[in-house]
Amino acid sequence: MTARARWIGLVFISLAVALIIVDSTIVNVAIPSIIDDLGISSTQVQWVQESYTLVFAALLLVFGTLADRFGRRRMLILGVVVFAGASVLAALAPSGDLLIGARVIQGVGGAMVLPTTLSIINATFRGRDRAIAFAVWGSTIGGMTAVGPLLGGWLTTYFSWRWAFGINIPLGVVIVVGVLLFVRESRPGDEAGAPDAPDAADAADAASATVPQRVDVVGAVLSVITSATLVFGLIEGRTYGWWLTDTPPAIGDWTWPFDLSPIPLAFAVCILAGVAFVLWGRRRMRRGQSTMLAFDLFRIPSFRNGNLAAMIVSLGEFGIILSLPLWLQNVLGFDALQTGFILVALAVGSFVASGFAGAFGNRIAPVVIVRVGLAAEIVGVAGLGFVIGPDTAWGLLIPFLFVYGFGVGLATAQLTGVVLKDVPLAQSGQGSGTQSTARQIGSALGIAILGTVLFTTAAAQLDARLSDSGVPDASRSQLVSQVVDSSGAAIAGLERDPSMADVVTDAKIAFSDGTRYSAFAAAGFLAVGFLATLSLGGAPAPGGRRPRAR
Repeated sequence: MTARARWIGLVFISLAVALIIVDSTIVNVAIPSIIDDLGISSTQVQWVQESYTLVFAALLLVFGTLADRFGRRRMLILGVVVFAGASVLAALAPSGDLLIGARVIQGVGGAMVLPTTLSIINATFRGRDRAIAFAVWGSTIGGMTAVGPLLGGWLTTYFSWRWAFGINIPLGVVIVVGVLLFVRESRPGDEAGAPDAPDAADAADAASATVPQRVDVVGAVLSVITSATLVFGLIEGRTYGWWLTDTPPAIGDWTWPFDLSPIPLAFAVCILAGVAFVLWGRRRMRRGQSTMLAFDLFRIPSFRNGNLAAMIVSLGEFGIILSLPLWLQNVLGFDALQTGFILVALAVGSFVASGFAGAFGNRIAPVVIVRVGLAAEIVGVAGLGFVIGPDTAWGLLIPFLFVYGFGVGLATAQLTGVVLKDVPLAQSGQGSGTQSTARQIGSALGIAILGTVLFTTAAAQLDARLSDSGVPDASRSQLVSQVVDSSGAAIAGLERDPSMADVVTDAKIAFSDGTRYSAFAAAGFLAVGFLATLSLGGAPAPGGRRPRAR
């Protein structure tokens, strides 16, 4: 395939990434409209986000490995088709539960797409071209994180929240056609015969991987259980009770019968499944069998340390995107389109960062660019925490959103390059899946943890303020539940009742406090991520050689 065709193919690969990233953010500004239309609760609000992210994170390793075996382009196309089909179901969903179900299927499609795009880039481009391709890929993620709210705001304001999902169908068709025309099929072994293969070691690695190996089904199941139970516990803890049961879960006529909450059980299953996953994987690795997680790749310092940093960074990066649109619309009173325009400052910062990375990427070490990006993110998110309040002027948000977006644009692409730069080509699918999984688990945990911080803080602050105002216990509990369960949407309804003026003031202050603490928590995680990057370096794997493909 010609060089020109490879670059055109990169455009469609980037569009595939944009499709799944936009969808993970476009819903944020549509949430208030979805709440009004479908009447979903605050826990369902988190699940509309988390059902996608949870399945996405849980299946990345599975599909990264399957793509290596059955074909990366084939997996990419299948993922886009599944994603677009699920978008039809989401657009037509008549209830919150069915919308969450459609989001689950979208997560399956997204998990097919993301690691596959990375492994195709890793196998298709070499040297400086690979660095540029990763920069384009990373800038797409950073930019689409902010373009999503703008697009979602426009569609929600002038059409319907349902078009936030419906727009995926024509985009999916364009991507499938473009990938079929301009992206060649890629499997381990294809790289061995490529004229631009980087070295004999990579060729040998690729050739050795052509022998099919049985998929690690047990490892796949254990990885899904580990991810699912962890995120379930973090999301549902405030609903069911962190230790003792507050609200017993019910399925049909069956109700949880124990005083002990199901949340400790979920965390216990998570720990046991996680330990079993590691032990099982290491056992298979010693036998020379395929594993879901590339344990041998963790002997590479850049891969090991980079994945740890990526997970922590993602925990802080995207969790704040859940709370900001809710606060902007339900407390400050902006509509979805206005919210999207405010958040576009993120996209501008990210695109400026891509230009900066292109100009200095060959003169500054990637790790340094990552650290500069993380420092900018910390300044941006912490700055938002300091200015957020019930009467904040939107102009105060723009500089901090721009700085935050600039940091995301710098850190995302360069950190990806650092993680994968020493991974053998034959293991690019596993390496990409592992890297993507680390990011998505971090993102899922970020949304779960920061969402819990937002709603728990808002509930506690509102309850305290209403108690100080002398509101009776029964009325106070009802008002707190009304505001928090609606993710703040009930504030607008209360505002129409003049007798509720004081309650509205308290609710806006409480919800602003929750959003502010959520921002500070995100900044704290980013600071930990920055410290984690101090361990990143370009040292070779033990023995001076990269690990061989299994």
